[in-house]
Amino acid sequence: METIEAVLREVQLFEGLSHEQLETIAGCGQNVQFPEGELLFKDRDPAESFFVLRHGSVALETFVPTRGAVVIETLEAGEVVGWSWLFAPYRWHFDARALSLVRATSFDGACLRGKAESDPKLGYELMSRFAQVMIRRLQWTRLRLLDVYGDGHRS
Repeated sequence: METIEAVLREVQLFEGLSHEQLETIAGCGQNVQFPEGELLFKDRDPAESFFVLRHGSVALETFVPTRGAVVIETLEAGEVVGWSWLFAPYRWHFDARALSLVRATSFDGACLRGKAESDPKLGYELMSRFAQVMIRRLQWTRLRLLDVYGDGHRS
């Protein structure tokens, strides 16, 4: 069976971290699974963790009153789901729904924040890496909005 540290070594987000840093992060992890259709988390609920997907896919969704749930992005094995655990007020900004059976490793946010406070170098690495996740997701969302609403010019 693969260790949680070994799982982290396979994730691009954690590439370049030291063995000690990976071991520290792994100490806050546990393996979880979600059946198809189950929510990993819900918009506005407390954000207490993040997930590294090992198998399956997850849809990030937002609710649009006239349309219902709208998929913002689909994430696959090897990707990270969730950044809200790192930034106060620690609340989710989207729903995350399993599109198939999902096997993941869940990392406890309070555990990692505590370790980051006692190891500022680790804290900086986590903050800067998760900020990149946020930037990519924001750019992807912007592109999706352009696709939905066009560029504003009329034909």
